[in-house]
Amino acid sequence: MDVGARLASLKAEAGSHSPSIRTIRQRIPELEIRVDACFLSNPHATDLFMEHMRRDVLEAGSLRELLEYYPSQNRVIAANLEPVTGVAARNIVIGNGATELIEAVMRRFVTGTVLLPIPTFSAYYEFAVPGTQVRHHRLAKARDYALDIDGFAASVGESGASAAIVINPNNPTGGYLSLAELEELLERLRGLEIVVVDESFIHFAYEDDARRLVDLYPLTGRFPNLVLVKSMSKDFGVAGLRAGYAVMSSERVDALLGGGLLWNSNGLAEYFFALYSRPGFLGEYEVVRKRAIDETMALLREMSTLPGIRVYPTKASFVLVELLDGVSSEEFATRLLVDHGIYARDCADKIGLDGQYVRIASRGAKDNATVIHAMRSVLT
Repeated sequence: MDVGARLASLKAEAGSHSPSIRTIRQRIPELEIRVDACFLSNPHATDLFMEHMRRDVLEAGSLRELLEYYPSQNRVIAANLEPVTGVAARNIVIGNGATELIEAVMRRFVTGTVLLPIPTFSAYYEFAVPGTQVRHHRLAKARDYALDIDGFAASVGESGASAAIVINPNNPTGGYLSLAELEELLERLRGLEIVVVDESFIHFAYEDDARRLVDLYPLTGRFPNLVLVKSMSKDFGVAGLRAGYAVMSSERVDALLGGGLLWNSNGLAEYFFALYSRPGFLGEYEVVRKRAIDETMALLREMSTLPGIRVYPTKASFVLVELLDGVSSEEFATRLLVDHGIYARDCADKIGLDGQYVRIASRGAKDNATVIHAMRSVLT
């Protein structure tokens, strides 16, 4: 079996997600991967975390403690987030990655009919419980797949939905609702039982020239039906820790903790959340957050000069690329990987995309330059 066929087999095994680099290296060891432009994270934030962990854990000799002793329970770890989010700990639940929380919320609180914009992250329709009607609100290609709040609110009413999902910024499109637009939408959806807003890429969004961080947490106090879901993998570059959290009513937190999320974290993730709340850390992080934004915008500009593609505006850490002139996304992604060692996300399985698309993650200036060179070679 050739490399392309083996890659296709791994993708089939992974379902609607992509096989990890670790899996590819184990199963196709002769394939050299130079740049991971598939999985989404800020590599500069990973460097920052590793520097702190080197001093706090490795040099201090506390690694054994993190490995040998049980971590704290959910409520204890959640208390770390209270001072940095401004949200009471009783309204925060920690997840073993955001995906665990998405599954828990979808299975526990989303019933009846739920409206979901597409294309978007597949976990939100994959985790719907049997009997739940998942209605799709198709985003318009002519509007760059941006969410129109008037159209979405109308669809909620027409569908009779009791729940709605919004990913902001959206994955895989990079589309973004401003804070004012999101507030207006939540006001219109105030009568629903639950509105889930996934803000996993919010640290890459900005609304002014200073690129100040957009803060959605005050909204949770105004809208009791709102659930905010946050992955730490993307903006902090720690996907291997499986760290995420969600903000919701204390009654919903109690229900999730009583249903199995009481003791679901690990020692390294607990260390990360403690570091996250440490005075001064977010100031250091702010530097690498803005650096990642600048590099993504530079990547977007460079991609816009390449032939045979259309790039979509983004407020996330990736760029959605449409392949023109009859080029298939599978062929393009395979050639990038096999010929150039660039692992990109083939979006052929993304419901709601009209055309051939790949998603390219921003991986820092050096790796982004490598990606641009490879794309230019494949396209020409």
